Amino acid sequence: MMPTLNRTEAEARVRELDGWTLEGDAIRKQFVFDGFPEAVAFVSRLVAGAEAADHHPDVLINYKRVTLTYSTHSEGGLTPKDFDGARMAQRVSTSSA
Repeated sequence: MMPTLNRTEAEARVRELDGWTLEGDAIRKQFVFDGFPEAVAFVSRLVAGAEAADHHPDVLINYKRVTLTYSTHSEGGLTPKDFDGARMAQRVSTSSA
């Protein structure tokens, strides 16, 4: 088990992330790409890191927009793994295919 972060810890950590918001027991960001192929390619690039960490975001693809939501469902809230996942997504979003 991994301890969940309290609200103050979560607020401090989300301020360190570009464009992410704290929404209840989750963090969320919408990424915008040039089109649908680029949006899907971004999600495909997330797979290896998510699998390696055994921690997967909720993903919503809406044409050229991808919304990622991280929360550690098994722990009932936010954990450091969620913020690690967000940082990984940031790196992937700026990498080429």
